[in-house]
Amino acid sequence: MIKTLIAADRSERERFRIPRSVQQSIPIQKIYRDGIWQTGGKFSRTWRFADINYALASHDDQRDMFTSYCGVLNSLPTDATTKITINNRRLNGADFQRSVLMRERGDGLDGYRREYNSVLTDKAAESNDLIQDKYITVSVPRRNMEEARTFFHRVDADLGKNFGRLESAAKALDNQERLRIFHDFFRPGEEEHFWFDLSDAMKKGHDFRDYICPDGLCFKADHFEMGGKVGRVLFLRDYASYIKDEMISKLSDFPQNLMLSIDILPIPTDEAIREVQSRILGIEADIARWQQRQNSRNNFTASVPYELEQLRAETKEFLDDLSTRDQRMIFANVTIVHMADTLEQLNTDTEMLQAIGLEQACQFSVLRYQQEDGLNTALPYGLRRIKTTRTLTTESTAVLMPFRVQEIQDAGGIYYGVNAVSKNLLICNRKKLLNPHGFVLGVSGSGKSFSMKEAITFIALSTNDDIIMIDAEREYGELTRALQGAVLEISPSSPHHINPLDINRGYGAGENPVAMKSELMMSICEQQMGVGQLGAFHKSIIDRCTANIYHDFIKSGGEGRIPTLPDWRNEVKRQPEREAQELALASELFVEGSLNMFAHETNFDIDNRIVCFDLYEMGEQLKPTALNVVLETIQNRVAANRLAGRYTWVFVDEVYLFFKYYYSAQFLYKCWKRFRKYAAAMTAATQNIEECLRSETARLMLANSEFLILLNQAATDRAELAKLLHISETQMSHVTNVEAGHGLMRIGSSIIPFVNEFPRDGTLYRLMTTTPGDK
Repeated sequence: MIKTLIAADRSERERFRIPRSVQQSIPIQKIYRDGIWQTGGKFSRTWRFADINYALASHDDQRDMFTSYCGVLNSLPTDATTKITINNRRLNGADFQRSVLMRERGDGLDGYRREYNSVLTDKAAESNDLIQDKYITVSVPRRNMEEARTFFHRVDADLGKNFGRLESAAKALDNQERLRIFHDFFRPGEEEHFWFDLSDAMKKGHDFRDYICPDGLCFKADHFEMGGKVGRVLFLRDYASYIKDEMISKLSDFPQNLMLSIDILPIPTDEAIREVQSRILGIEADIARWQQRQNSRNNFTASVPYELEQLRAETKEFLDDLSTRDQRMIFANVTIVHMADTLEQLNTDTEMLQAIGLEQACQFSVLRYQQEDGLNTALPYGLRRIKTTRTLTTESTAVLMPFRVQEIQDAGGIYYGVNAVSKNLLICNRKKLLNPHGFVLGVSGSGKSFSMKEAITFIALSTNDDIIMIDAEREYGELTRALQGAVLEISPSSPHHINPLDINRGYGAGENPVAMKSELMMSICEQQMGVGQLGAFHKSIIDRCTANIYHDFIKSGGEGRIPTLPDWRNEVKRQPEREAQELALASELFVEGSLNMFAHETNFDIDNRIVCFDLYEMGEQLKPTALNVVLETIQNRVAANRLAGRYTWVFVDEVYLFFKYYYSAQFLYKCWKRFRKYAAAMTAATQNIEECLRSETARLMLANSEFLILLNQAATDRAELAKLLHISETQMSHVTNVEAGHGLMRIGSSIIPFVNEFPRDGTLYRLMTTTPGDK
């Protein structure tokens, strides 16, 4: 009898699928190495897609984005279910400290680190403190894994192509990334402890669900308890006849842990047309029967009821959409799961979410006695357990727009301000960009130098990277010394000297270093003789003499004495040609004359981690030469750092000075192209944007830079920048008559409005500001 009752109890549990453990409540049956899962008898795969600046775009651009998103929906497979998920999660304090805040090092700079950390903590507290991820999950029934893998390979290519048209990107997630989504949801506050390796788990005989499941899970009538938190699942019960495209963004801006999912089931067009035609026949039959009843009552003038007439018109319009307007019939439903610490807070949050829906004339309701099915529907498993679908067209589904504004929150990045729309911190890791070089552009007083100094300070305090500055206005010396760097003043009266003929280990890797020094000497001589005055004979003599003075150095394997400019001039004077005497005379001024600051061996600690080249006292006569010599010295340092495995940041203020002279512009452009391969990033700032844009070299450098900070712009510059960088008028409004520290940031293909206001009452502000009164 007891055995019979036990067997009956087991069969009853299996019939109602009552889980006996938290692991069994997670409906994942199998996971495969390539990130494909088996759930609910189907195979599923998840992609992460990037946000786009839909909210910032102009009306015409929004229409184009909307049309492209409709193309994404039309491309979804009809034999599969697609789930679009927006995952809001609060920034974990431990993650924030580890990824953003600076660690103390005991090097005398910890006071600055504590001050900067305080600023970042205050900025994070003022922000939404949210990280938002967007996923698309496709689930499909297939007989075996091989068929599923072939299907998902095709879907992966289609999603990549269609999201690319939106200037977004869809990246397939592996098991580690997919499981992390559920771990962070089920175990909030423990994000940093997640780790999963499929081979290791199989070797130890562990269930993969052990790595993500909560401590406890209990489902109530209208909510559920999970660990020490409570949650609730809502669904969209009633759709308004007109929904604005901002409803989803308002819901996803809710400042709590929340997942919003849109389930999409496209119907094949031929089936949809047959279904709608059948509906039309049914409506026509109802109208005919109604007219027959009226005729039988001798009421031959009665009009068809408004409800039937409207239903007929709407159904015919629906058929027209399917047959002539490239629309699809789509079954869709929306579910939301949100979490709170207490039931009282949960109820308050539910009312607020429902109020957001009512603003759009939509009704969100609580799932009664279906919280488990609702949770499994809202989470990106690829399941659809709630039967609340609505029949929509492609366009009416696309109104549930998941895009809003781009966010930049890169691991290991630098703080650049706050997103002006979402209020989240902008953390950018320029090392991850295809081209890390950048520009900071703006009128005088817009905050260019402050932005440069802020980036320099953050890099100096949070990394071990080397920093080199070219300072034309003597604005960076105080900050450099405060960060324990060295300031090299380059002027006729300065005791500091640098030898332009220095060759460090690694210089000219892949090229002939002597030939590169020969090119440098040609540019210096032509600057002194005048552009166009250096002929073929002169160039041959320069090349010959340069090779001669390096002969012993090269022969010794780079261990011998490095030649100087007097050695080079003496070699030139020994040559018999008349052109050699012309070169010797032209070089007298900067070798033996009053401007001989580069005619000595280097006597400055050029290997200091932070170096500032101060060009403030350089006269016009030797400024072109000084710019070339400084860039040559920096190139030497970058080459040496590359071999030592050190990253280098080069900051050039008032870069328009380089573009005034042909050779310095060409030299800078060569560095701009070459330094990326040398593990170095260049950043240039200028207020004379119009002057720079007249230089074709500057235009090429600007167009090829993936990092730009655009601050307040003059009217003459805005049109040129918008045309060159393809920025809309709506976006350009963020650089029109704005305060200092406000503007646009372009990172890769992302364009983001930002605000960067630094507290004025600290030591760091006084070191970074260029406003005399603030000091």
